Amino acid sequence: MTSTKVFLWWFVVGATMALAVIMVQGGIREVMQAQGSVWELKLVELLTTIMGGGLLGGCIALILDRIKKS
Repeated sequence: MTSTKVFLWWFVVGATMALAVIMVQGGIREVMQAQGSVWELKLVELLTTIMGGGLLGGCIALILDRIKKS
């Protein structure tokens, strides 16, 4: 149960940080200005980047938590 909480917390933190980086770089503006199917592709690209940041944060947190316990 503790590992799940650690993973979820750091998943949210990692996803938020990825979103912040995208916003600073102007990625949200590009998504809003895109037209038609390009808009859908940009949205998928944006969501996969955010999910990737969350997974990276969560997995690193689990690894470090495991190291700390041993």
